[in-house]
Amino acid sequence: MNIRELSIPDSYEITPRLHEDDRGLFFEWYRFDELEAVIGHPLALRQANVSVSKRGVVRGIHFADIPLGQAKFVTAMAGSVLDYIIDIRVGSPTFGQWDAVLLDQTHHRSVYLAEGLGHAFVALTDDATISYLVTDVFQPQREHAINPLDEQIALAFPPEAGTPLLSPKDTEAPGLTAAAEAGLLPTWADCRAYYDSLTHASLNR
Repeated sequence: MNIRELSIPDSYEITPRLHEDDRGLFFEWYRFDELEAVIGHPLALRQANVSVSKRGVVRGIHFADIPLGQAKFVTAMAGSVLDYIIDIRVGSPTFGQWDAVLLDQTHHRSVYLAEGLGHAFVALTDDATISYLVTDVFQPQREHAINPLDEQIALAFPPEAGTPLLSPKDTEAPGLTAAAEAGLLPTWADCRAYYDSLTHASLNR
């Protein structure tokens, strides 16, 4: 598989090698060893989630407290979404910026984002089915959201997504500045220290 770092540090696009013949299609969806070689430590996967969304649904921007945070490996199992990685780490050189990857049934790409990064997507088709492999179980008291329509972040939604459809939680979530002022956001320094601890633990295992 090909692993490409995105413009947001500590996030990657993963494109598998597709093997097609008259029987159908085969590809390796997730390879812990190839990802570990890039990020410097193995993923300690602790939960797998699936969401199914109709066209226009926006989920996010979501993140969890560091530590442990929630690193995510995200894949479209059916339909298509535009997946967003948002740098919400206070002090990061790309703070407030984002990158996006199309996840669909044509190229079967995935996205990896490290702990402390914000994550969102918009469904471009009905029945868009998304799988998330994550490094910690859901802990509601440590989970937070930023409004995906925040003008400071200014996510660009494709016209084919239609009118954005948000949950009450995401609609009521603060913008980036308000979240920072409330002390909800992780810091670049804390995230780097946490990533270094994961790498150090891997080297000494």
